[in-house]
Amino acid sequence: MLEHRIQHRVRYDECDPMGFVHHSVYLQYFEIGRTELLRASGGRYRDMEDAGLLVVVVNVNCRYHQPARYDDLIDIQTKIAKMTVGKITHEYTVFREGQKLVSAEVILAVIDRNGKVQRVPQSLLDQYESQLPER
Repeated sequence: MLEHRIQHRVRYDECDPMGFVHHSVYLQYFEIGRTELLRASGGRYRDMEDAGLLVVVVNVNCRYHQPARYDDLIDIQTKIAKMTVGKITHEYTVFREGQKLVSAEVILAVIDRNGKVQRVPQSLLDQYESQLPER
């Protein structure tokens, strides 16, 4: 599965004093989307961590189009845009009733517990390779 969508109800503690979702919270939403995409594809980050591999964010590019507010029901759409032996690129779009609120691209790398960069696990490459555009 290259794309996944999950709904989330904005909680009061995710908002700033103006009543808008704080910009930093969207990174947490992206993490939720990424985790659930992997889970829906039959994988788990926990299994990677048990194998000594950690997934870290190396770049975030985020554009805020419209604010989300307390109690909004939002959709978090997560898509794997690109995967190489060294990096995984996800694209995110957050919607409220079909209106685009936020769009982002996040690039991840895989490291071991000592912080040394590792190859993306072959199981992930195999799982998604046939569905991705050419690398």
